[in-house]
Amino acid sequence: MAPVLQTSQPWVEKYRPKQVKDVAHQEEVVRVLTNTLETTNCPHMLFYGPPGTGKTTTALAIAHELFGPELYKSRVLELNASDDRGINVVRTKIKDFAAIAVGSAQHKGGYPCPPYKIIILDEADSMTEDAQNALRRTMETYSKVTRFFFICNYISRIIEPLASRCAKFRFKPLSDEIMSNRILHICNEEGLNLDEQALSTLSSISQGDLRRAITYLQSAARLFGSSISSEDLIGVSGVIPQEVVEALFSACKGGNFDLANKEVNNIIAEGYPVAQMLSQLFEMIVEADDVSDEQKARICKKLAEADK
Repeated sequence: MAPVLQTSQPWVEKYRPKQVKDVAHQEEVVRVLTNTLETTNCPHMLFYGPPGTGKTTTALAIAHELFGPELYKSRVLELNASDDRGINVVRTKIKDFAAIAVGSAQHKGGYPCPPYKIIILDEADSMTEDAQNALRRTMETYSKVTRFFFICNYISRIIEPLASRCAKFRFKPLSDEIMSNRILHICNEEGLNLDEQALSTLSSISQGDLRRAITYLQSAARLFGSSISSEDLIGVSGVIPQEVVEALFSACKGGNFDLANKEVNNIIAEGYPVAQMLSQLFEMIVEADDVSDEQKARICKKLAEADK
């Protein structure tokens, strides 16, 4: 095999934390899981929250830290939305894996290796209700030898009987400060030059999703080389430049139809996505100081109708 080039790996994977303590910004989760690693006493867990906040990373990290590379394959079953997880799979594959007894090989190679297996169900909110119902008894029957980790974006799509059997952890969207620290670390590692403005732009366009921020950064680095400006990042991300949104907003505020129509035609000619325009216009209207609250409410109602 030829040696893998350093640049061939997506940065999202390259900088994915390998240990629970490295996961950014989720203090409560990290504290509880570090305790789990010390005592090897682990409940069923449910991780939920927006994308790119470290849910899958945390689940994989704790599994790797508990079992180490040798036992990982035999002790951990990971299924995500791209795997078949219908009711038959729950009744056969998952149930069979859960039923296997495990030996108590304590502290093999310096890893705690507790006497149970872990089943990680990523994107569990895409499982059908029937499949989730089929898991209920499996979870209880084999709780001596198996722990379930559910990972989802929307906790409301996990049926109540499953959710009540798990310790729940909410992963918060990452703050700008944490995001900036992580991005700066990657910039230093990759030899990129990012100024303050570009950094704050990246934080605001990725909206608390670190995976998205890293992807934008890598795309911009591929296109524009080692020094990246905030315009470059906006170009890569598909976000509409602020001045375009401001021009439309002021044209609407002016009350002159011809002017507003001209702006609309410009936007259509540029081919900016409508949903993106509406969401940015919405943010601008909410933050506007010279518009009364009642006006804002009326405008937002109209924006909602347009969006629908």
